[in-house]
Amino acid sequence: MLDLTWQGVLLGAATFLTIGLFHPIVIKTEYHFGTRPWWIFLVLGLVCSAAALLIKDLFWSALLSIVGFSSFWTIKELFDQKKRTASGQNMLLGTLALHYWLDDLTEV
Repeated sequence: MLDLTWQGVLLGAATFLTIGLFHPIVIKTEYHFGTRPWWIFLVLGLVCSAAALLIKDLFWSALLSIVGFSSFWTIKELFDQKKRTASGQNMLLGTLALHYWLDDLTEV
């Protein structure tokens, strides 16, 4: 019988879920608080990365690293989100999405 190692697949799924979780966090955080809470993501990233160095189990260490570096990336995205909002890019994309959605409804 096949001896399967599921850790890689689980880490891939956890990475996917982490990115999916952090995306709305960036949008909501920038909307409600601006870029002021960037340091919270820095602290979270540092804590997770330091903890990953101390944990012996490769799976949990890798999972903490994924969350830690996603937190670091969130800092960049938070400032990028501010620029997108200021330039009206978010409103434009939302308007285009609504336009295409309404077009789809009228074709039915």
